Amino acid sequence: MKNLRILQSLSSAFSLHTPLILTTPANNLFLQLRTLRFSCNTTQRSNKNGSFPFSIQRGKRLTNRLQALKHLSFSTSAMAKSKFEYVRQFETQDPCLPNTWIVIRLDGRNFHRFSTDHGFTKPNDERALQLMTRAAETVMNDFRDIIISYGQSDEFSFVLKKSTMLYSRRASKLMTHIVSQFSSSYVFHWAEHFPDKPLQYPPGFDGRVILYPSNKNLRDYLSWRQADCHINNLYNTCFWALVQQGGMTNTQAEEKIRHTFSADKNEILFSEFGINYNNEPEMYKKGTILVWKRVEETVMKTCRTAEDPVERPRKVTKLRKKVVPLHTDIIGDVFWEEHPDILEDEYV
Repeated sequence: MKNLRILQSLSSAFSLHTPLILTTPANNLFLQLRTLRFSCNTTQRSNKNGSFPFSIQRGKRLTNRLQALKHLSFSTSAMAKSKFEYVRQFETQDPCLPNTWIVIRLDGRNFHRFSTDHGFTKPNDERALQLMTRAAETVMNDFRDIIISYGQSDEFSFVLKKSTMLYSRRASKLMTHIVSQFSSSYVFHWAEHFPDKPLQYPPGFDGRVILYPSNKNLRDYLSWRQADCHINNLYNTCFWALVQQGGMTNTQAEEKIRHTFSADKNEILFSEFGINYNNEPEMYKKGTILVWKRVEETVMKTCRTAEDPVERPRKVTKLRKKVVPLHTDIIGDVFWEEHPDILEDEYV
């Protein structure tokens, strides 16, 4: 309190128009005030009576107070700064543009080798896809500003609402938090989906941040990722049918379908292996969309009712927002007409 009174009296004595910043180290503040005092005493400005604004006696009092301030010891943690703190000036400030959709997409690093080392079923391993979805659900539950996510194969895209101020919209913070949360969740839930296959080594995921200014841009981005899912899955389904059922080597199968179109691949699947691609699981063909929905949930709650005034445990049904996985088309308009709130700024 004594330190604070001295600072306040100095501020009043110099008629400072801005409050003293108490987080400034004592020595630095002393130098600032001493410089200000000399500046005031050497200024040739005078008041209406022709006298200088500071008397000799007042100057002595100020000098004494400045000397006392120089030896103050500030014990608060806010004062704990050092000469090395200047290095913070080298940090990159990377805020995302305001009023834009922030999309963070992560991809598995070297997942071709990872899937082989862990014996993933080809062309699709439902356990691996469910694990990706589980990790993405964890991310959405931790970051409520994510309004929709889309995943396929070893990638997932997370869309934050336009008005989010999470981490001051800093791209590096958003990307690293989401990617690290996803990675740790993937490892944490591994045993639930692969109980008979221990994790041999940690998986890795890279991430990137993309900004989209309009709803159309965002929809086109998600459409692009779903179209990519369809193209890759049709190729992989045909490729692995040729290898697993057709007895071809990987090189032979790749050569056979190298220059084929979608219709050609469908024909190979149906004519040679009796596989109707349209009957393949929607999760494989369309990927996974995660959205927020209000669902009814029954919980036990101690309460009273109009019929029974005594408080006792009762079953109560309430609405709760929950992350729900969908496997549907998002390229057309039907999905967006059924979920108009996703593209509204005040969503969630």
